[in-house]
Amino acid sequence: MTADDFETLTVDQYASEAARTDQRKGSGTIGFTMLGLFGETGSLLAEAKKKQRDAASYLGYAEAVAEEIGDVLWYLAAIARRHRLALSDIAAAALKTDRPYAEGTNESLSLHALQPAHIPLAKAPMPEFEHSLLALASEVGLLAREIEGGNSTRHRADVAERLVAVTRCLIRASTDSGITIEAAAIKNLQKIFDRWPRERIFPPAFDADKNAEEQLPRSMQIDIYERKVRGQDYVFQRSRGVYVGDRLTDNAIEPDDYRFHDVFHYAYVAVLGWSPVIRALLRLKRKSDPKLDDAEDGARAILIEEGVTSWLFGQAQQLNFFEDVKRGGLPLDMLKHVRQFVAGYEADRCPLWLWEEAILQGYAAFRFLQKNRRARITIDFARHRLRIKELPQ
Repeated sequence: MTADDFETLTVDQYASEAARTDQRKGSGTIGFTMLGLFGETGSLLAEAKKKQRDAASYLGYAEAVAEEIGDVLWYLAAIARRHRLALSDIAAAALKTDRPYAEGTNESLSLHALQPAHIPLAKAPMPEFEHSLLALASEVGLLAREIEGGNSTRHRADVAERLVAVTRCLIRASTDSGITIEAAAIKNLQKIFDRWPRERIFPPAFDADKNAEEQLPRSMQIDIYERKVRGQDYVFQRSRGVYVGDRLTDNAIEPDDYRFHDVFHYAYVAVLGWSPVIRALLRLKRKSDPKLDDAEDGARAILIEEGVTSWLFGQAQQLNFFEDVKRGGLPLDMLKHVRQFVAGYEADRCPLWLWEEAILQGYAAFRFLQKNRRARITIDFARHRLRIKELPQ
């Protein structure tokens, strides 16, 4: 593709794509959406504050600002949509201080056209950025007051004017921060479709090009059961009559059933096609590729997987082990933390929605084991499922 083939993202194209990931649609959710706009504006202010406070140690400032600007834009699009207002009309009015909002033919207005052609990159918050952020926060407050108290026939038009003012401040803040709104919007779409995809397309296995003796199992049945040995509860695992790994305890002062935690590793195999822990357990390391063997299948990768699993377990304990969480319901920040855990390893290529599948399936199996103390689980990588059923006595 050449530069001449590149098509800029229009304001309305962004708004249309963003609408696909709106989990709370309808005019009755305006209050929730307004809270979201408040929250993301506050997060944008927080990024500037953190960079000032921890200038030497705070990394990723520009990336974080771009993400927060994209989130603010998403909520602006959602509020406009709930009031049946075109975001392109709002943006067009925001470009000129003397231009009131008017419904028109702004479908071709691009995000790129909202800012100067060349914006210098800012590695730290400048005074101009601070002022424009405070102005943005002020206008968001006025928008909230208008939405909360507007009952007149002019309410929709008044909301439009307030949205124009907020958008104008967002454009100015983006320019002052050295971030293009277009880049922030593209980053935002990538993030939300990473979490809530248009279509769930499972990626190929990481070891698809390896011989069978170096591949994680595509299908495997494991019996997991609890048994007392000299008064101590242990968990044992067997596959086709052969014991898998060592017998397990909770390794904790207070019992919490963590001895069943290998079920999470099996879920990673079934859904993600990834688990350095199970590779080591079943002796399936990719020895034919020394780099993969050392990095992706080595001791450090194993520790990272165990770290992810232990951290998630701590989160799950506070949320009833995700019993009431449906698909799409795990917190985005939680999934982003998981991505940070595995950064630099092959598992960070797994989309966030796929991580959620693995986590929820693993915890469904864990809850079954908590209740029954024994089960037969089946890895079904072809369908990306971890199946579980009662284990005959």
